[in-house]
Amino acid sequence: MTNVLITGANRGIGLEFARQYAADGARVFACCRAPGTAADLQALAKAHDNITVHALDVTSDESVVALKKDLGDTPIDHLINNAGVTGGKKQGLSDIDFAVWRDCLDANTLGPFRMIAAFADNVAASDEKKIMTVSSYMGSIGRKGQGAYIYRSSKAAVNMVATLAATELAARGVMSIPVHPGWVRTDMGGSGADISPEESVSGLRKIIADLTPERSGRFWNYNGEELEW
Repeated sequence: MTNVLITGANRGIGLEFARQYAADGARVFACCRAPGTAADLQALAKAHDNITVHALDVTSDESVVALKKDLGDTPIDHLINNAGVTGGKKQGLSDIDFAVWRDCLDANTLGPFRMIAAFADNVAASDEKKIMTVSSYMGSIGRKGQGAYIYRSSKAAVNMVATLAATELAARGVMSIPVHPGWVRTDMGGSGADISPEESVSGLRKIIADLTPERSGRFWNYNGEELEW
């Protein structure tokens, strides 16, 4: 049985990851900050005995350590770093909220790093040994744009985290990639976005299925296209 650990599993892309993996018979460790109020995730877990729900705040060292203690040496085939934030409205050159910027970096960059560092041994002990970090093409320095300094910088930074992990963990057979999920119709993406969570996650899961050491450490779009840095 494939073991999958998903952060930010209470809504949007994370919830859809949990739904699809559970439907395929994987053992899903679905994590979110407040399981008690995660009604959709709890309903999904009630319908699938292969889902367990775990409290996790990726911005908290203590919370990540507690989850690691809870799961112990359980092999993790797929670590899905999905939890993240947008960084608020004040993201312009002349109008920036530095406190929010710090919080965004903590969630979007340090959070995945905490998870990779804590669960590297679990991933290395699994059969598939795969780490996927949900980033954004807005973090591509080669892609021209303006504004959104907070969000863009956090995603550019986590791209580096994911690729460094790919290099450092390669000797243990572990593969790591950052991915762009597309512009998805979720609470974060908005109702006017291009694609559904189902389409995004189906594409991302194909990327995971096709991931090889040669494809590790590269930046991928949900549709299988390789993205520039």
